[in-house]
Amino acid sequence: MRIVVVGGVAAGMSAAARARRLDEEAEIIVLDRGDHVSFANCGLPYYVGSEIKEENKLLVQTPTSLKNALNLDIRVRHEAIGLDPKAKTLKVRNEDGEFDLEYDALVLAPGAKVVYPPIPGLDSPRVSTLRTVEDALTLREEATEAKGASGPAKRAVVLGAGFIGVETAEALNRQGLDVSIVELGPHVLPPLEPELAVLVKRELIALGIKVLDHTSAVEIQHGEDFDTVVLSDGNKIEADIVVLSTGVAPATDVFEDSGLELVKGAIVVDDRGRTNLDSVWAGGDAVLSKDAITLAERAVQLAGPANRAGRQIADDIITGGKGRPLPNPIGTAIIRIGDLTAAFTGANRRELKEAGIDFHTINLHPNQHAGYFPGAKMINLVIHFGKDGRILGAQGVGEEGVDKRVDLFATAIRADLLITDLIDLDLSYSPPYGMAKDPVNLAGMVAENILDGVTAMWYSEDLGEVMETSLIVDCRTPEEYATGHIPGAINIPHTQIRAHLDEVRELADGRPVRVHCASGFRSYLAERVLRQEGFSDVANLAGGMLTLKAAIDAGMTPDVELVCGSGA
Repeated sequence: MRIVVVGGVAAGMSAAARARRLDEEAEIIVLDRGDHVSFANCGLPYYVGSEIKEENKLLVQTPTSLKNALNLDIRVRHEAIGLDPKAKTLKVRNEDGEFDLEYDALVLAPGAKVVYPPIPGLDSPRVSTLRTVEDALTLREEATEAKGASGPAKRAVVLGAGFIGVETAEALNRQGLDVSIVELGPHVLPPLEPELAVLVKRELIALGIKVLDHTSAVEIQHGEDFDTVVLSDGNKIEADIVVLSTGVAPATDVFEDSGLELVKGAIVVDDRGRTNLDSVWAGGDAVLSKDAITLAERAVQLAGPANRAGRQIADDIITGGKGRPLPNPIGTAIIRIGDLTAAFTGANRRELKEAGIDFHTINLHPNQHAGYFPGAKMINLVIHFGKDGRILGAQGVGEEGVDKRVDLFATAIRADLLITDLIDLDLSYSPPYGMAKDPVNLAGMVAENILDGVTAMWYSEDLGEVMETSLIVDCRTPEEYATGHIPGAINIPHTQIRAHLDEVRELADGRPVRVHCASGFRSYLAERVLRQEGFSDVANLAGGMLTLKAAIDAGMTPDVELVCGSGA
């Protein structure tokens, strides 16, 4: 059997390696249009920033090592340019010309290509991308080594604030460059909820990186010594380096005339990675996936799912369909920004609303370990769950412990646990590592209270309506209240709420009562008192003032300024 694999990174190489481990006799040929295979694509920004110091550390394997270890025929600088499924041949171009390559099984893992938006001037030699080892080598050289009389680059503009854009901006910042990020959308890292993304923006600014959101580049003007990036708001930024990170698309153009089923350029596959063509499988960034939560169809550009898909495709090829099916992805991802970690799994608010899914949201601000133990750091969590208790998505931003918690949520989603099942997770506890009620357990407890009607939530985005229709009770201390409070809110610390029931009843005068504190726990205690004392319409602000302040900064609320001082 001859197995031909197009694409030597992630899905493609995983498929080739697994096929060899299952079948020693198969002829396995891997083609890649680049100079390297099996390289650490996710490590490229860290090489640019010199955290990974040596180029060879990016090369997980080489053609020679793969030949020696797995007897794979690796052919770099070989580009697939056509496919004849009836003849079972792949048309290939290399430095010597073009030829047809026969296959018994074909695995398409061509990856993604950079999308070039219609911005005049992108043909400048100062415009770079970060997709390959060669890209990383060039960027680091430009940032660190003298280029003639001008010296190394001093100013960089990154177009796009997705994962690669943010990581590249931080890498260039580490090299001492003056860096600006330009993002068309409302905030950096678009999958993040706005109240979490604003925390990332604050960290980027603290690092010295300028963040220009709600902005786009409309032209890149070429200059002799530098380029000028012209922005949609009329401002201009001088740049020695411009990094394009505005998005990618499946690299499938060459297969459009082959009969291969494509949707918006992405390859349609079944749950075994099989395409509509006989003896042709596909995996990785170029494949159409169905989201496990929303069922929306999209390409997923993540290394983990790609590697796992390659393995399972090989199982299907070698075992004749006896391997495990491919699960729908839930989109778990993580990124480091300065001292912060941001991670998410499942769907966000926008995706859930677009899919027409009803859901609850909770905002939590627990510590990553026991507060009485030195070094306790806050984790900011946003969790979505359905009216039926199904976990729909979770996100976190913080200095420590975010990865552990988001991975637990991802595991719970994959295992079809209900959010109330999180209460019973038997997690390890010691003061340096966690809390007796871990943040994940706590999320389950809060969700149970919501589902059982023990508590009700109001949200930062409802602030305008709440200010018009409700009595707002700030349950923090007078000192906290004086540092900034909602206009019109009265201050009754949660420890004094029982002594002020008549006052609350009089001031409410039949209106709903909306309570809050710094994070939500003290006001929950006040809510419980009020409910049991006959107040029927009481709700607690999700995430408290910590979430509200972030939401105000993120533009999620009406244009409201908090009032400082002791007066309402």
